[in-house]
Amino acid sequence: MEPINRYLDAAILKPEFTEAEVIEALQTCIGLATYSVCVRPCDIELAQSHCQGTETAVCVVLGFPHGVQLPASKVEEAARYIAMGVDEIDMVANYGYIRSGKWAEVEADIAGVAKLTRAAKIPMKVIFETAHLDAGQIQQMTELCIRAGADFVKTSTGFNGEGARSEDVQLMLDTAAGRIRVKPSGGIRNRQEAEAFVKMGAHRLGVGWSSCPAICDGSRPAATSGY
Repeated sequence: MEPINRYLDAAILKPEFTEAEVIEALQTCIGLATYSVCVRPCDIELAQSHCQGTETAVCVVLGFPHGVQLPASKVEEAARYIAMGVDEIDMVANYGYIRSGKWAEVEADIAGVAKLTRAAKIPMKVIFETAHLDAGQIQQMTELCIRAGADFVKTSTGFNGEGARSEDVQLMLDTAAGRIRVKPSGGIRNRQEAEAFVKMGAHRLGVGWSSCPAICDGSRPAATSGY
């Protein structure tokens, strides 16, 4: 097991954040050497300017937070972010389509983005929003993401419903069987919770930036991130 900070994708995603608040969050995460900061598209360049030369990568969300953009729009979005030099992309699947059983459409949506990220050698994570799915849908989505070429499956946006639940994460891990990496996200706010998911086999953790101090060194969270 690596140091816990190296599992953390620190979310800086609240839509109301000011630039000063984003900078505070970036500096906190860089100081803790989190694996990445996961930022809003409008903050890509700001995050890159702060993270350059540090151990912290820049991840951006795509189709966030609902996943309902047209597939062609998601592809255009991915192409732009890749051209800007982001290190990773976290894409929201159309979970309304998942719940409707529109599996071919969901797979095509993910595969269109994965084709670009694979060519660019940029890890791409697919967010399911597992709180709104049943066990069968979670299993089928994990298999679908493997076929579509994603690098990670991820539980939640942190903005709609319950975050990472241990039973959902275990189901994703069991279904993945080492073929794709798993990222629990949402509601992980202390070291005990974070380490429990890592011990289960999680490869990365999505956490609100303000929870990072408590997870890394047990200090009090800087603020409430709502993630």
